[in-house]
Amino acid sequence: MPSANPGRFSKIERWHQTLKNRILLENYFLPGDLERQIEAFVEHYNHQRYHESLNNVTPADAYFGRAETIIKQRERIKRQTIEYRRLQHRQLAA
Repeated sequence: MPSANPGRFSKIERWHQTLKNRILLENYFLPGDLERQIEAFVEHYNHQRYHESLNNVTPADAYFGRAETIIKQRERIKRQTIEYRRLQHRQLAA
């Protein structure tokens, strides 16, 4: 039976690939070392790493409904920066 959301599985596979690549770079001598590294990866992936597929917000931002506010704030800052640079350019050209 086809999945209702086939892209979901590719995202999960990508997540596992990223986790494997990060985890395999290290050597672990105690069982707790590996568990702590996986926990740290999950924390980083969900709360610090921006995801292009989520308009460069974290999964936590998207999940908790903060994404729209963050994106709007970035757009406002971008507009202000462009306007400031245009003003600077006009002043230098005068």
